[in-house]
Amino acid sequence: MEQARTARAEDFDRVLRVIERHPVEACAVGAVLYPAGPHALRSGRLWMHGDAVCYSGANLLPVNADEQAARAFADLAIAEGRRCSSIVGRLPATAVLWEALRPAWGPARAVRDRQIVMVDEGPCRVTPDPAVRRALPADLGSFFAASVEMYLEEIGSSPTAHDGGASYRRRAMELIEDGVAFLRTDGDQVVFKAELGATTPRCAQLQGVWVHPDLRGRGIGTAGTAAVLSLARKCGVRRISLAVNDYNTPARHAYERCGFRAVAEQMVVLF
Repeated sequence: MEQARTARAEDFDRVLRVIERHPVEACAVGAVLYPAGPHALRSGRLWMHGDAVCYSGANLLPVNADEQAARAFADLAIAEGRRCSSIVGRLPATAVLWEALRPAWGPARAVRDRQIVMVDEGPCRVTPDPAVRRALPADLGSFFAASVEMYLEEIGSSPTAHDGGASYRRRAMELIEDGVAFLRTDGDQVVFKAELGATTPRCAQLQGVWVHPDLRGRGIGTAGTAAVLSLARKCGVRRISLAVNDYNTPARHAYERCGFRAVAEQMVVLF
């Protein structure tokens, strides 16, 4: 079997072509590569196998991988040792990757076997909520608190456990300062929140969508999502993607009403 190898600076154009051919799948990897250019490859964190690449950092992110590439990336990952907090990638290759890694890296804290990757391709059939706005620095406390609640619900553990929440709070502030954190408030209470995570010139990832538990089932999340899409488009975001668990049928239908359609399936492994 052909072995995977570490990408070098002179491989940048080739890697970039892979990223540009797969702008949705490669969004998180592109968010690292685009700002740094060829210098990003000097860290040794990007691997290649044919026309597939894999970023090994805080997350392990295979792109355009088939089963052979997945096994080759697993060999490198085992040799390096786990330093990531999650594996995120398209099916079926990521299932093959995790099966190869499981004996050395397992057990996982949680596995999302099948998530639906959706892309905003319109038209949106929902009226945007005019009360949704970009979060301001003054909103940090309430935005952070809502983000912690969202994380607890989705992941099942607290993001404040290892350092009292300092790093998670910094990340919340970065999102606010970058203008990609959105919320609707009622007094000091956050009613709805969402943010754009990894962003490249060709795609941005919608994540952290959350509605206060006491107010769910009223269409707040759907109208809020429509508002985020509208605000993002005004700033020139060309394409927005998201991932939703396959069993979350209400959320999938809500996103479809906002103009999203399913384009692929992915798997997430959490440590």
